[in-house]
Amino acid sequence: MEKAKYWNLIKELAITDFKLKYNESVFGYLWSLVKPLLYFVVLYLVFTRIFKLGDSIENYPLYLLLGVVLWGFFAEATSMCMQSIVSRGDLIRKVYFPRIVLPVAASLTSFIALVINLIIVFALLIYFGVGLSPGLIFFPLLLLEFYIFALGVSFFLASLIVRFRDIGHIWDVFSQVLFYGTPVIYPLTLVPGKLLNIIMLNPVAQIIQDFRRIVISSDIPSSSHVLGVYAFIPYLLVVVIFVFGYFVFQKMAAKFAEEV
Repeated sequence: MEKAKYWNLIKELAITDFKLKYNESVFGYLWSLVKPLLYFVVLYLVFTRIFKLGDSIENYPLYLLLGVVLWGFFAEATSMCMQSIVSRGDLIRKVYFPRIVLPVAASLTSFIALVINLIIVFALLIYFGVGLSPGLIFFPLLLLEFYIFALGVSFFLASLIVRFRDIGHIWDVFSQVLFYGTPVIYPLTLVPGKLLNIIMLNPVAQIIQDFRRIVISSDIPSSSHVLGVYAFIPYLLVVVIFVFGYFVFQKMAAKFAEEV
């Protein structure tokens, strides 16, 4: 009964945050679609017309759009969850509830936007005549993996920023570095051999490439093609980071009310 009450609280917070995010804007919920699409258009024009990156990739617009949508979820989820405790300091000081409710609710807000954007991606797949692969049965598992990884990172960041407010600025810089170190824009064929293994150890890179392989084309290399017998490492990192982030959060949660 207690768990059901907190789950209802998570749902209410997630839906409320999603509504408030677009409440006062002219286009409202359309921004959850327009924002990633505008970002995609800019990147597409720059990297196809100027740098000619898309020439070697079949269905490059879809390749890029899927990467942008997935990266957008990770960037937004970690950013929102990181601020979820400090932004609700008044609530934490006045009412007791499990503090973990707040980052989980913030992550679900971002997940709602991801699901909406993925619907657009699949609509475009059908429009461009890209056949649906049998590998799509693994799509829910990849979504779950991505959500768990983003949540694990978020738990850690949300814990640290309560005590060290500079973490927000550090994460902004680090996430920009991570963006360019992840094959969101470019194909893996452009990455030098020595860097390729390092890049594919990154769970975000593994997840994005696996999504592309099962959604767009089986010719797109996944982490198993690059890492071989070490392909288990990104998956292991997802579990380790989630467990580590969870325990750090729970350990520090008791003092949140005093520190926010």
